[in-house]
Amino acid sequence: MAKIQDNNILYTFLRPYVDFCSRTSYRRFEVHGQENLPKDGALIYGINHSNTLMDALVVLATSHHKKVFMARGDIFSNPTVAKILKFTRILPLFRIRNGVAAVRNNTDSIEQAVDVVHDKVGLYLFPEGRHRTKHSLLQLSKGIFHIAMDSNKEFGDERPIYIVPVGIEYGDYFRYRSTCMVNFGEAINVTDFIKNSTEENDAVLMNQLREMLWERISKLITFIPDDEDYDATWEIVKMKNEKRVGGLYKKMLRNRATVEKVEQYKQAHPEEAKALFDKVKTFAKHRVQQKISVTSTAKKYPLLNSLWKILLAVIGLPYFIASSAVNLIIWVLALVIKSRLKDKAFSNTVCFGSKFLLSPLVFIGGTIALFCTVPWYWALGGMVLLFFSYDFWYDYQELVRRMVSDIRWAFKGKLRKEYKSLGLNELF
Repeated sequence: MAKIQDNNILYTFLRPYVDFCSRTSYRRFEVHGQENLPKDGALIYGINHSNTLMDALVVLATSHHKKVFMARGDIFSNPTVAKILKFTRILPLFRIRNGVAAVRNNTDSIEQAVDVVHDKVGLYLFPEGRHRTKHSLLQLSKGIFHIAMDSNKEFGDERPIYIVPVGIEYGDYFRYRSTCMVNFGEAINVTDFIKNSTEENDAVLMNQLREMLWERISKLITFIPDDEDYDATWEIVKMKNEKRVGGLYKKMLRNRATVEKVEQYKQAHPEEAKALFDKVKTFAKHRVQQKISVTSTAKKYPLLNSLWKILLAVIGLPYFIASSAVNLIIWVLALVIKSRLKDKAFSNTVCFGSKFLLSPLVFIGGTIALFCTVPWYWALGGMVLLFFSYDFWYDYQELVRRMVSDIRWAFKGKLRKEYKSLGLNELF
């Protein structure tokens, strides 16, 4: 019987294109911490889950190594979908909410998962159990720890079993062509942990491992406690750190430092903090109502800053118009599907899927048309422009959005006074 981790010609053929589409779904894509991956054992990865299918896709794109994922079992209910998921190397993992009968199927899934780990293929799970567009973490489910402990019992004497914490950080959960960072943390040596523990109860060991993994994942992202002050804290973090340049990892560290300062301020001055958070939320409401991007609030001279954006917008306008025309079918399809989404977190997944399915057709059709209508040297140049046109279309819109926001911010004197009255630079 074929294993899910066995080589598949069609999968191998499609994989580079899938990774390319995943990486180019973000204008900046960074991978950090791969030096933390142990070389001497079997690896199981525990990942935070904040942006639907894109979480799996960006992790898949971090390396060319073979990977198998596990996803919630209810999405396997349709036989056709189940076949597609199996082809893409995804195993089901059922939860009690799926029913007792469904949970019984976990025995087979866990056995397959242990076999994947035994074959030195990376096994990737999202132990929160469901996605949530927040810089926080839910309580972790026990599936990943069952697999780790079963693997250790079966072949832990051959080589150590590790759980690797992975944090994914997005610049925006809903805007296509934002930024993405995948951050690998210090692995938990499950074999050594169990060997050195005096505890014999598996349930207790599992809870201890769960606490360790939760703690380690939380250190790999901009982690904000999920309490009543979450929204205000995140707004402060964005306003404080949006302007600064540097890589995504450094930005995450700055974000974490700001969160820490906010938490310290809350503890030292609870009443003042409550009043500040109310003012921050009111300002955020006014900012959104007046269509001001948080990036604009970080600019001291927004009108001057908008000048280079205006220049770029004028230069890029002809290319944008052409890109809009050639990619019309892609972005219309994405727009229609997104308008019907109940969960807006799937927006980036829809944009990725539209590009993945239709971009090759647009590129091939456009290339044929170019070589049939213009000299070959013009056609070659047109091919290059055609290749980048889908991503440029989104980037141009983002440029214009920020340009208009900067101009609005320059003339919103009352809102700028409201922002200044927050005193964030003095406090944090």
